Amino acid sequence: MTHASAVGHHRFNDTFLQFFMSTVLETIDGGTRYLEKRGIEDSRRNMQMLVAHQLGCTRMDLYLQFDRPIEEKDLSPLREALKKRGEGVPLQHLLGSVYFKNREFKSDARALIPRPETEELAEWILSWELPETQNVLDMGCGSGVLGLTLAGDRPAWQVTLADISADALALTGENAEQLEIANIQPVLSDLFSNVDGTFDGIVANLPYVPEADRSTLSKEVMHDPALALFSGDDGLDLIRRFVPEAFSRLNPGGWLVLEIGYDQASQVSEILENSGFSRIEVKTDLSGIDRFPRAWRD
Repeated sequence: MTHASAVGHHRFNDTFLQFFMSTVLETIDGGTRYLEKRGIEDSRRNMQMLVAHQLGCTRMDLYLQFDRPIEEKDLSPLREALKKRGEGVPLQHLLGSVYFKNREFKSDARALIPRPETEELAEWILSWELPETQNVLDMGCGSGVLGLTLAGDRPAWQVTLADISADALALTGENAEQLEIANIQPVLSDLFSNVDGTFDGIVANLPYVPEADRSTLSKEVMHDPALALFSGDDGLDLIRRFVPEAFSRLNPGGWLVLEIGYDQASQVSEILENSGFSRIEVKTDLSGIDRFPRAWRD
């Protein structure tokens, strides 16, 4: 592209952003086309979410007000959000929140954006027949969605949420306060370095992406903290450090469950066995991927 054509293309984008919006429906249609040209998946849903967020309503509400004119006070921030989304800034960061098992959590660049697989993990744990009281550790808690969900759904449990990132732990605290979940204890810790005591159960969604995969990740994923993504050449460095000590920190009869990468189940199962765990099983996620190893300290 020549300098002149590049300038022209830039001006076209600015003009497009400035003038395509008037009514709710025209704004959704125009924004959808803008995002599609930039390779954003689910462009229409993304645009609907941005418009609904700016207007303070739900996506369903938009269907009842397609002809509503959008005022400039709403158009200006909407254009800016649309431009950022086109550049790959995650939708959850632009909205500032994400829904996870029927709760709304704050979400921003301080921690990993919660994945649907982690929601599956929470639902699986909550389906188990466990004692009414449990002392549980969520290691690598990030924004707190997993540990806070367990604590919120099981008020008699005591849940410790640990993370090496002070920023992530601050986000966990904000989410706990917003959701009024009090049966938790946040701890700033490099794995178990500052974590005291033993537990009836430990859950961990630790970084598991191999360094070699860094160049293949999407623009959206690369907005997550690298600290929450990568773990050595094969993605298992942290799990190798974590699992043996997790065994020593479990009470007899205690359980450990992990979330891992798509091709790591056999290696992780071996690590669990070599660390003393028994009754090792791996549950698949909804995509059929071996995702959730569970093991026990008998």
